[in-house]
Amino acid sequence: MLKEDLSNAVERQRTFFRSGETMEFSFRKSQLDKLWSLITENEDRIHKALASDLHKPTFEAFATETGQVLSEIRHALQNLKQWMKPKKTMTPLSFFPATSSIRCEPRGVALIIAPWNYPFQLIMAPLVGSISAGNCTIVKPSELAPATSEVIKSLLTGCFQSEYVLTVTGDAEVGKELLTKKFDHIFFTGSTTVGISIASAAAKSLTPVTLELGGKSPTIIDDTANLTLAARRIVWGKFLNAGQTCIAPDYVLVPKSLKSAFVSRVTSTIKHFYSDNSKSSPDYSRIINERNFNRLLNYLEEGRVLVGGEADRNELFIAPTVIDDLPMNAKALQEEIFGPILPLVTYETLDDAIEWISQHPDPLALYIFSNNRTNQAKLLKKLPFGGGVINDVLIHFSNPELPFGGRGRSGVGNYHGKFSFETFSHRKPIVNGSTLFDPKLRYPPYRNKLQWLKKLMR
Repeated sequence: MLKEDLSNAVERQRTFFRSGETMEFSFRKSQLDKLWSLITENEDRIHKALASDLHKPTFEAFATETGQVLSEIRHALQNLKQWMKPKKTMTPLSFFPATSSIRCEPRGVALIIAPWNYPFQLIMAPLVGSISAGNCTIVKPSELAPATSEVIKSLLTGCFQSEYVLTVTGDAEVGKELLTKKFDHIFFTGSTTVGISIASAAAKSLTPVTLELGGKSPTIIDDTANLTLAARRIVWGKFLNAGQTCIAPDYVLVPKSLKSAFVSRVTSTIKHFYSDNSKSSPDYSRIINERNFNRLLNYLEEGRVLVGGEADRNELFIAPTVIDDLPMNAKALQEEIFGPILPLVTYETLDDAIEWISQHPDPLALYIFSNNRTNQAKLLKKLPFGGGVINDVLIHFSNPELPFGGRGRSGVGNYHGKFSFETFSHRKPIVNGSTLFDPKLRYPPYRNKLQWLKKLMR
């Protein structure tokens, strides 16, 4: 879109928002119903686009993309009326008989910018929150997943008027141009580097942001863990979407004494999941583009390949891979991998593992495999992180009753379920003063009143 077109689009949405139509529960519900029908009626088309962009298996496409969004819509439809109700709160005795409440009102015009790794879900799930909260929304899908981007544009354009929901496609320059416009909220999912630039652009107009970023999400195995279970769940979580998941286990810390046994279980699990030839498996995705393929190949040169390592540039295929013997300064141990390469790091004591993780502060996710509650509690207390799971991986993302988000360099703000509604809302505090009587304590002259004020306020 031209610069003028983008400016006009934002203003048309602002005009529609000011009409007040989005404020009503009936309107928001009807739009969520439309989005539900849109997805269920076009599920095959969406899945084919995801297969084109990422070679994503239909099972994974539903489990992590369309099904995940449908779950968000269903949860919102079940709870939206309650979320919209003003919430009564306590009022200090000194204000008696006034009453207090909090009302959630929409922010206005929201911008959602999504990445390529889950290109459908990471547009639509925030959109559910924005619709629920009563906003108008402009969405910017990733140009690196072109088939899915075009499907999103086609579906949303056919379902919603552009004054309400508008899809803007294009490259990074289009994204930069969007950031020069005044929005009432910006929701971004992607890399920390881009997140910093978006926060900087938003700061110029004091626009609030939600940044869902990434980082090096560690997995810790202690000597009480069920190794077979740990291997199965880590292999699943790491190699889902060929490792291109922001909350995938980025590396595994395993006791030195258990390394050999763990590697054996991981090897057999990979074979069981994807056969002896993972390239021929219908259940394994591909790398998004050649640039990321080349970046990932560089990691393989830094350590010793224990499992996998095969690659095919023509198919953008990299096998499920486990590496070890990495030097401390290896890029694979310093940068978010975002691909099907799993480094192993051994440790002697749990304190050593904690110290290692502390070198990469504020990961988006933390995973603990342990049957020792003392160890579990110690790790949860000592390590700051966005969200985590004990004896499993990834599944906290799919619980709409939990806020999902990072902290520090892994993100700002959170969403899912009610938390999405709140993210796209302004919580407006209201005090309803009484006219029944007017206590004179607050008014001058203040002579002999301080002692009474202290009693009330204490």
